[in-house]
Amino acid sequence: MSTPETSRYVRLKVELVLDITESEALTGAALDRIGHDEFMPDEERAHAESAVREDAAEALAYLVDPFGLVGEVPGVELAQASWSSEPVDFDPEAQDWDDDEVDDEVDWEVDEDESEDYEESAEADEEADEEQ
Repeated sequence: MSTPETSRYVRLKVELVLDITESEALTGAALDRIGHDEFMPDEERAHAESAVREDAAEALAYLVDPFGLVGEVPGVELAQASWSSEPVDFDPEAQDWDDDEVDDEVDWEVDEDESEDYEESAEADEEADEEQ
């Protein structure tokens, strides 16, 4: 798996949709974390506290710890992390719910008509290549 041509760095993309069931508890926990952050300058602390009080997504961002996700994984060291949070409309019942991201998964389901069109197109491409 690891050859000289491959990078030893891996970008791990994780997407979570969380249901905030107790906004006050979330905000309180974020304010507590901010209040105990000894490295945060006072001006930044005031801004962070204001943002957390106004937006649950901001509160969540202050509580997420990317190192906590991989800190115990053997053989890896966190090189860089970035994350964000935002409110989204989410309906788990909707089949067409889309997170506006490009999905890396490939949809291999093809109906018969599309399959025949693809095969004809591929054959035509092969014939054109052979003629050149």
